[in-house]
Amino acid sequence: MVRIREYYREENTPRAQDVLPAAFGAVRDGAGRLLLVRRIDDGNWELPGGRIEVGESAVEALAREVAEESGITLEVTGIAGVYSDPTHVLEDPGGIVHQQLALCFHAAPTASADGGQPRPDGIETDAAAWFAPDELADLRIHPAMRLRIDHALRVPRRPFVEGAAPETGGEPPPLAVEPGGVLEQRQSATT
Repeated sequence: MVRIREYYREENTPRAQDVLPAAFGAVRDGAGRLLLVRRIDDGNWELPGGRIEVGESAVEALAREVAEESGITLEVTGIAGVYSDPTHVLEDPGGIVHQQLALCFHAAPTASADGGQPRPDGIETDAAAWFAPDELADLRIHPAMRLRIDHALRVPRRPFVEGAAPETGGEPPPLAVEPGGVLEQRQSATT
């Protein structure tokens, strides 16, 4: 198991040396539940997904990662957001620091070996489950991932694009990250 140190809006965030493309899926079943997986290395729950490999499209990478981590196959139904915050970096065991460029997609399950029941892979994930949106508050979720989940669950669906102006389909009112990973929606100055 590879241990990766994740930094997000921290004072001691190291400077990235390159950009790491990744795809994540906000996979929702017919009951509106969201698929989450729990990482073995840090115990955090997150949307399934991961690195886009050379020769893969983002959608192909997402399908591969979701199937590997949860056993669920999917159909992509839209884009939930594009995340490229330079203060969100991943430091690998060799000391290389990557800025993550994450594409987050809306998706629906199509099939699985267990009839729709997710199962962890035992390598990267030790749990995989469906959660109703009101069950997410008490889960241990990294602040950067919580932001993606919050954007994916908002209605109406409008893609989040980090750094874009609201009138171009970009950012909603800013979210403040509290110590310990709690997000608080700030009211815009115009409301």
